[in-house]
Amino acid sequence: MARLPRLNLPNIPQHIVQRGNNRQAIFFHEDDYNVYLEYLREALLKHGGSLYAFVLMTNHVHLMVSCKTPGGISGLMQSVGRRYVRYINATYQRSGTLFEGRFKSSLVDSELYLLTCMRYIELNPVRAGMVADPGQYPWSSFRTHVGESVMIWLSEPEEYRRLAATSEARRLAYRDLFSQPLATRDIEAIRGHLNKDCALGSSQFQDEIEAMVGRRAKIAPLGRPRKTDLGE
Repeated sequence: MARLPRLNLPNIPQHIVQRGNNRQAIFFHEDDYNVYLEYLREALLKHGGSLYAFVLMTNHVHLMVSCKTPGGISGLMQSVGRRYVRYINATYQRSGTLFEGRFKSSLVDSELYLLTCMRYIELNPVRAGMVADPGQYPWSSFRTHVGESVMIWLSEPEEYRRLAATSEARRLAYRDLFSQPLATRDIEAIRGHLNKDCALGSSQFQDEIEAMVGRRAKIAPLGRPRKTDLGE
C-alpha cells in the first residue's frame, strides 16, 4: 500500500522520532552526541527551523521542531541524517545504513499538546530507567528549560513563555510540570498519532489540517467498514 504524504506544514510544531536501523545504537561516544547537535543546529539555520525540545537516546532521537517553509522538516532531517551517517561511517570505519528508512512524525496542536509532548520527550530517559530525574540526563533540552544549562539556539515556544512573566518564574513553573507523571492517555495519544503520522490535537485542529493537505489527519477507526457503508 502506498504511503500517505507527510503532514509537513510550515510553522506548526512537529514531533519527530528517528530510530537506528533494527533499533541498533546510533551514538557510540560522547563526541557523537555533540556532532549530531552541531549538524542539527546548522540544518535548522539552513531550513528556517526552530527546535523546542529534544532528547538523544542511545538508539533513537526525539525532536520537537517547526520550519517556516513547506517541506522544511523533511529537508532538515535529510540534511542532518546524511551528514551524521557519513561522520559515523568515517569515524568507526563502518558502511551502510544507520537509521531506519523513514522517520516518524506528528503535527502537534500547540494549545493542547505542545508542553505535554515536550515533557514526553524529556522524560524519555526516565521511562527507559536510565536516570531517576530528567535533569540527570545530559543529552536533552530539559536542563536548558529549567535554567541548569544554556543552549542559545534552543527556541522557547509561546506556550512555554506563557507559563510565567519572568525567565526565572518560567523555569520554576516548567520544572513543576514534572512533579506529576504524564497521564497514560496522553502517552498513548502521543505514541498513537506519531506511529500513524497523524495530527495530535483537537478535532477542529485535525479538520483544519485535513482541509489544508487533502488527506486524513485523524487515526483511522479499526476494523472493516460495515456493508451498509460500502461504496458510499
